Amino acid sequence: MSAPSKTFYIETFGCQMNAHDSEKVIGTLEHEGYTRVEDEEAAGLILYNTCSIRDKAEQKVFHRLNEYKRMQGEGKQFAVLGCVAQQEGNKIFERAPYVSLVSGSASYRNLPAMLDRLEQGETRITGLDDHRTQDETFDTEFTTRSNPHRGYITIIEGCDKFCSYCVVPYTRGKERSRASDSIMTEAQRMAAQGYTDIQLLGQNVNSYRDPLGKQTFAQVLRSIGQLSGVRRVRFTTSHPRDFTPDIVQVIDELPTVCDHVHLPVQSGSSAVLKAMQREYTREWYLERIAWIKSAKRDISMTTDIIVGFPGETEDDFEQTMTMLDEVGYDAVYAFQYSQRPNTPAVGMPDTVPDEVKSARLQRLMDAQRERQRLSYERHLGQVMDVMVEGYNRQRGQVTGRSSQNKTVNFTTAQPILPALGSYLNVRVTRTFPNSLVGEAVQAG
Repeated sequence: MSAPSKTFYIETFGCQMNAHDSEKVIGTLEHEGYTRVEDEEAAGLILYNTCSIRDKAEQKVFHRLNEYKRMQGEGKQFAVLGCVAQQEGNKIFERAPYVSLVSGSASYRNLPAMLDRLEQGETRITGLDDHRTQDETFDTEFTTRSNPHRGYITIIEGCDKFCSYCVVPYTRGKERSRASDSIMTEAQRMAAQGYTDIQLLGQNVNSYRDPLGKQTFAQVLRSIGQLSGVRRVRFTTSHPRDFTPDIVQVIDELPTVCDHVHLPVQSGSSAVLKAMQREYTREWYLERIAWIKSAKRDISMTTDIIVGFPGETEDDFEQTMTMLDEVGYDAVYAFQYSQRPNTPAVGMPDTVPDEVKSARLQRLMDAQRERQRLSYERHLGQVMDVMVEGYNRQRGQVTGRSSQNKTVNFTTAQPILPALGSYLNVRVTRTFPNSLVGEAVQAG
């Protein structure tokens, strides 16, 4: 490879799964003798790990690649990875001919061979999922973890749900679950290395089906939560179709399994849910919410909502609005509907004007912010177990996260700042719609 030799820079966009994918890529590159640099100007190989979920994602990718174009005469090589790479394939070479490697996430196991070809001077190397990939997708032998205290384990890849608006089945392929023995081996290794917070990942994480037939998703949660040294087990993202009562039971019985469930509803209208091909109704979803609310622990609930899906009427939207109070979400991640390439909804007339979408989204977020203000007030005076994540020196505060995945900013009477990754008991003294403020009362 032309100078600068065997150095790389990686830029990552998207969800936690993309971030974890980049950890796998970084580990593989380092194993192959590459050195990571934090400045793209100093890199011989520039990798762009992409996400295609949001509106105009592919346009943003090509815009970013155009910015890289100025460096093409400097002996650098460029690679596009992830969902947009899988979605656009060879079109990337056509629109950005200075890109030498295009690879979807399921082909990262072949990255060493692709790097060899790159070093030999090949300029059009593809690693695209043929939708027949199996458990080797989960090879994490060379994973370099970015956080020494919190680590991710992908337990299921892909999606079989084919919601009409969603591009994931076309970029990540079919659902492929990792064997429970393999999951436990990695979790045990992480616990032995000092990871106290383990997060299980999947496009539909609770759709997990053990190829060995040994453990259900809830049993995997329990097994990891019982490992020595593990303080927290999280999971994201769940699908309502596969959410079962035993998940709530494990959260109730095992304090190490975090009291937080992210359960995307997308719409409060059964008619819109049917058009979205979500395979459940409003009533089905609320039944699962009832299971969560019946728990002995106070389980925090968060969700995703799409506003302005084709055919959404004002009544449909009002049904979504009523979900805010009926469920009592602690956070809502809401977005205006936008067409994604290759999805069934592309053929649906986009009947909701952009200005109506914007107005509905604003109404929803305003209502949710007020609801969160009231919801967070329930924590006033409570003592929470908080994991230290950073420091705000200007405010003289420590920043951490509760088991409900809520940000907690707090002060401590100790002159020495607590170590990153440590746990402290914090009494909540003030609340905001998106965070809590408190003071440490004793070490966790």
